[in-house]
Amino acid sequence: MNKIKVLICDDSALIRSVMTEIIKSQPDMDVVGVAPDPLVARELIKQTNPDVLTLDVEMPKMDGLDFLERLMRLRPMPVVMVSSLTERGSEITLRALELGAVDFVTKPKISIQTGMREYADLIADKIRAAAKAKVRARTLPQAGAGGEGSGVLPQLRNPLMSSEKLIIVGASTGGTEAIREFLMQMPSDCPGILITQHMPEGFTKSFAKRLDSLCKISVMEAQGNERVLPGHAYIAPGHSHLLLARSGANYMTKLDQGEPVNRHRPSVDVLFRSAAQNAGKNAVGVILTGMGKDGAAGMLEMRNAGAYNFAQDEASCVVFGMPREAIAVGATHEVGALQALPGMVLGYLAQHGARALRV
Repeated sequence: MNKIKVLICDDSALIRSVMTEIIKSQPDMDVVGVAPDPLVARELIKQTNPDVLTLDVEMPKMDGLDFLERLMRLRPMPVVMVSSLTERGSEITLRALELGAVDFVTKPKISIQTGMREYADLIADKIRAAAKAKVRARTLPQAGAGGEGSGVLPQLRNPLMSSEKLIIVGASTGGTEAIREFLMQMPSDCPGILITQHMPEGFTKSFAKRLDSLCKISVMEAQGNERVLPGHAYIAPGHSHLLLARSGANYMTKLDQGEPVNRHRPSVDVLFRSAAQNAGKNAVGVILTGMGKDGAAGMLEMRNAGAYNFAQDEASCVVFGMPREAIAVGATHEVGALQALPGMVLGYLAQHGARALRV
């Protein structure tokens, strides 16, 4: 078995040591080099030809984003960012994902031994996913790009449909960029959108804020007990499951800090199941790029409850795991490229929205 070759780049000797220990303890991966800064990392990449690079977000001698941008332009490769749990760290991490990094992990809390095994499993999972990921260099989107002429789809002009129908989205690895591309095409009168993206606490607020600056619609981190409104998207916070609930004639958001499902909180299955129970045929499900199978069972429940479901195709996914599993269990109706999915979803809604309300 060929082991996954990992290069570690971090300015902290302690973090380099911890990461080396974690990676070397995995039977299917090996550390081929460690670098204290991007300049050393650049030389080691040439020498060792790694499969995956772990890269500290904030680095000396060369800014981590500058290094990543050059790397993705000159020698695209899977990169997992190692981020600090700060507002600045989260903003830089999101920019790194826009530039083409596959995923990120937060820096380990060295003083806490309990939980290190879970942390080690998380890092290993992300490195395995990155090693299989499709890597594409990207350019950073500009704030306000969701305005006129930017690829935003035409308005639906069906107020009944917009207020009653819902779009329910789940994603994981590669999902931050997939969600951005999906939402940037949404017109201001689209149905309310609920989103679960696997992301740790402290990052979802920055993610929502970033999307809100780019999109025509309003995007926010869900607070719980909000009325779900047309032209608004609600993102599950990193600390809680997001559920769809009903209060009289209104759809509402609900947060739950119950146990992780499929090792995730927030979990896509939890959101999809709540949509099956509370929206039925008025829901449209969308499952995007991601590692694992979270969302497949919940999406099948949505289909059985009358929802119409879409999956991102393999060619446009960073990791095809979650859509593949949903397709395999028969949960989806249509499969399409990421760029085409918003039009497919809105096209279905324009045809079937008002009719579904009369059932």
